[in-house]
Amino acid sequence: MTDGQSFASSSLPRHLVRGVVGFGALICSVALVPVVGPVSLLLAAVGVFAFRGCPTCWAIGLAQTISRGRLQRSCSDGVCELKVVERPRSSA
Repeated sequence: MTDGQSFASSSLPRHLVRGVVGFGALICSVALVPVVGPVSLLLAAVGVFAFRGCPTCWAIGLAQTISRGRLQRSCSDGVCELKVVERPRSSA
């Protein structure tokens, strides 16, 4: 487990779908104002929900999702290091 808050998703495809839904809802909420009026701004809530807060949180989560299991942080004597974890190669 990590220290602090994690914005990562359980899988990269799931995280990317959240991004498509979030950005799509935010773009549509603004683009549809001339067509349906201010009611379209309700789509902004869908976008914020898909992002779990904000687009920046989603971007941080994307980096965390991509690096999950590949990077390991270790701290000792007030010095922290980030190391790449070697994964065994599968023979297929």
